[in-house]
Amino acid sequence: MNERDAYVSPLSLRYAGEAMQQIFSQREKFTTWRRLWVALAEAEKELGLDITDEQIAELRDHIEPDDDDFINAARREKEVRHDVMSHVYAYGLKCPKAKGIIHLGATSCYVGDNTDLILMRRALDLVRDKLVKVIANLSDFALKYKDLPTLGFTHYQSAQPTTVGKRASLWIHEFMMDLEDLDYVKSSLKLLGSKGTTGTQASFMELFEGDTEKILKLDLLIAEKMGFESTYPVSGQTYSRKVDTRVLNVLSGIAASAQKFATDIRLLQHMKEIEEPFEKNQIGSSAMAYKRNPMRSERICALSRYVIANALNPAMTSSSQWFERTLDDSANKRISVPESFLAIDGILNLCANVSEGLVVYEKVIAKNLYTELPFMATENILMKEVKEYDGDRQALHEEIRKMSMEAGRRVKEEGKENNLIYLIAENPRFHQSPKDLEDVLDPSKYVGMAPVQTEIFIENHVKPCLDGAKDIRTEEIKV
Repeated sequence: MNERDAYVSPLSLRYAGEAMQQIFSQREKFTTWRRLWVALAEAEKELGLDITDEQIAELRDHIEPDDDDFINAARREKEVRHDVMSHVYAYGLKCPKAKGIIHLGATSCYVGDNTDLILMRRALDLVRDKLVKVIANLSDFALKYKDLPTLGFTHYQSAQPTTVGKRASLWIHEFMMDLEDLDYVKSSLKLLGSKGTTGTQASFMELFEGDTEKILKLDLLIAEKMGFESTYPVSGQTYSRKVDTRVLNVLSGIAASAQKFATDIRLLQHMKEIEEPFEKNQIGSSAMAYKRNPMRSERICALSRYVIANALNPAMTSSSQWFERTLDDSANKRISVPESFLAIDGILNLCANVSEGLVVYEKVIAKNLYTELPFMATENILMKEVKEYDGDRQALHEEIRKMSMEAGRRVKEEGKENNLIYLIAENPRFHQSPKDLEDVLDPSKYVGMAPVQTEIFIENHVKPCLDGAKDIRTEEIKV
């Protein structure tokens, strides 16, 4: 059956990049199994077991499985219904001299769980690179537009102005929190080592004749050979499935930040203030030829919901494990963990693409801001009347309230421009000239510390984390 006649995950076909798919490929999985078997044999030899250099050399010569190995393992698994023993068998066919010492003293989780930890750590490295790239793109954007006033929103209702750059700093801040979480969780990852069927290392007590120092050293040697500093100090047969929960929670956090960013872009594109990239020959709608749908941002939101929901899988798996282990984790984790990584890879590729090519329409931003700015300027106008012309604050406040209601009615019911400033200029109870009132409408007077906050945040908190970001290349989005 070819791929056109069977289900193939859209994560592979449409969304995830090649590098992430390679990490979770069958070839990488089973190559890592063999690397672990070599590490185990080497460590056991170094600690005095009867294993020869010739056997280890034979294992090393066949670390990369070929097509025959996959065929032999698949054929064997149909007979024995055990994937690890099927690959021990296939490896043994290529390594007849070492056949008898492959997997010596180990249980299935030695290769299965250690491989999962190794691949998750590599995948987190790739996620980190792409996350840093998104942060770098948005930082350039924030600094470029740190002084550009724009209408702020609370409850999606017009509020005090901010700047385009300051708003971008809010997106960056959440991605920076994700970066901190990722670095912490990645630094906490350890190898399982070789703990045996219930985590007691009983089989190694037999192999090493009760020499506990050698058994403890075995774990450390394996960890060093596989690039880890240490192993988990205690375990059942498996590493705690809470590790998967922590890792996927990091991915879920990135997805939440990405969805917030993409949702804001979708809303801004509706307002025609900022748009995601739109290619020359891109079709926005099959029916409405004029449309420029924010399809990249919408896709970010769609995939993000998937990652956020998928984080429940390892949490439920972790909570339902029985004693030293149960096998109801296996089928779930071999789907949920890789697919979360594949989805977050697609999300970050999209985020990098969108953040690198944002189009800002400054005149539309100014127009939308000026529609609401007269209402926001009334407090300044009122204070100046009281301070410089000894006006009655309460009486003037009532006058402004009435004129604001009229200006609002004109905008909402008649679809006309906000004429509040003209109403104030014509009102004899106010003493400010049209020029005074025009000066009051300078939007830079209403953005507070936004430009300074943005610059300090980027320079002091973000840039120190972006070393090498310019050299990070994200993969092209597929569709």
